[in-house]
Amino acid sequence: MAARTADIAILGGGLAGGLIAMALARWRKDLSVLLVDEADRFGGNHLWPFLGSDVSEAGRALLTPLVVSGWRGYDVRFPDLSRDFPTAVYAVTSDRLDAVLRRALPPSAIMTGARALACSAQAATLVDGTRIEACAVIDARGLRNTTALSGGWQRYLGRRLKLERPHGLVRPILHDGSVDQVNGLRFVTCLPTAADEVHVEDICYGQSPTVAGATLAARIDDYVRAQGWLVREVLGEEHGVRPVVADGEFDTFWRANGGETARAGMRGGLFHPLTGSTLAEAVRYALAVTRQVPADVANLDGAALARFSQTWAQRYWQRGKFARRLAAMIFAAPGPDRQTRVFEAFYRLDNGLIERMHAGRSTAADLARLFAGRHPLPLGRALGVLTGLGQTGEAGPQPIHGAGHGAGPAA
Repeated sequence: MAARTADIAILGGGLAGGLIAMALARWRKDLSVLLVDEADRFGGNHLWPFLGSDVSEAGRALLTPLVVSGWRGYDVRFPDLSRDFPTAVYAVTSDRLDAVLRRALPPSAIMTGARALACSAQAATLVDGTRIEACAVIDARGLRNTTALSGGWQRYLGRRLKLERPHGLVRPILHDGSVDQVNGLRFVTCLPTAADEVHVEDICYGQSPTVAGATLAARIDDYVRAQGWLVREVLGEEHGVRPVVADGEFDTFWRANGGETARAGMRGGLFHPLTGSTLAEAVRYALAVTRQVPADVANLDGAALARFSQTWAQRYWQRGKFARRLAAMIFAAPGPDRQTRVFEAFYRLDNGLIERMHAGRSTAADLARLFAGRHPLPLGRALGVLTGLGQTGEAGPQPIHGAGHGAGPAA
């Protein structure tokens, strides 16, 4: 079978790979791009919320075609805290991502229903035997191996609901932790996408990557009834798992998730340690890749782009220390109620610190502030989390096992 050729081949058309393709199509029209995905459409089945502070002005320019909803602020709820924040919230969807990519790329640049079997810095082989040859290959197919990480999982089920009457929400509830805590930290997210439509997502943390879908569905039903909402129709549903990382060895993780190939998104470790979200870093990385590609395509080197991606991912890992410590605090808390109190204590901190945590841009001063404030951890466990010692055991994060990569891009 004849080989397909391109300047840059991107394996994986989820959020991370799709944003790179969009950025290249917008700012590097001189390049030929090939976007490959094993599904028939790009992006899977997801709704991704993000804070306006998560992205730069250039990032907003890239994301604007994908935004389907926006709100001026959001709320959080916990047993002893109700707080509203002025930071804008936006949402993008996989339907919009698929449509925008098909408008931005020529048909010859799109390969769907095509699964990659193996890849190198400059070539890839599909399961049907097709060979792809490129100046550079970017592997954005999703997380493959988590054995070098410790922590747990975030399991979620989201439903877009059409209601009999308006719901009355004027802005999102990003974290409603006032709900019953069952076997671990749990909260509900509500995004009011229309006057009588709302996306309700039940999210729970735990050591296992699996939880019965019927259990999460029943929790959503209970939550909706408690709000006094009557459901006319379920318009859509998404579910999956995201890794929650409290500690780990970056170099081991990198080696376990591929060879000497440029990577993106979950495959490159570019996901938020606490929330599993890829969006903020996917935007920054897409812009960086666009800048990294030399003006003269003849100088485009897949091996050099692979080294760039490893350096970028290592720096992102270092910036994630705050979120990993917060995840470790949650897993170290004795019982689900205490775990929720850790999250509640975090949301008592100043808005700038909270924005930086969500965006993956926390500072050393933020980390000091996390441990200086009041929190519900016993002193010994707090010291163990702070020093990075004593984080394993019955009450702490465990080595992450299980298949989390099947969940796709995270919210």
